[in-house]
Amino acid sequence: MSKRSAAISELQISETHLRATLWRFPPGSETGSHRHEAAYVVVPVKGGTLTVENRPGDSGSPYPIETGKSYTRPAGVEHNIANDSDEEIAFVEVELLASPPST
Repeated sequence: MSKRSAAISELQISETHLRATLWRFPPGSETGSHRHEAAYVVVPVKGGTLTVENRPGDSGSPYPIETGKSYTRPAGVEHNIANDSDEEIAFVEVELLASPPST
C-alpha cells in the first residue's frame, strides 16, 4: 500500500480527569503508531471497517466499528489505526485520565 496521510484530530475537551478528541479518518489515513497511557472509550460517529496494526510492519487486521456502539480499551494499548476503505470513518475518543473532581 502507498504511504497513508495523517488522520485528522480535533481536541474537544481537555480537563484534568479526561480528554475527548474527535478522530476523522478519510480514506487512506492513519493515526501512526502510538501507545495509550490511559484507559479510553471510543464512541463511533461514522462507522466502517478500520485496519488495526499492533506493531510496526504488521499487515493489520480489519476492525469493524458500528455508529453509536461504544467500546473501551485499557491503558497500555499500542497500535496504529488506519482507514483502508473508500469511505470516511470517525469516532470520539474519551481518555480517562484520573478520577473526576469532587463536587
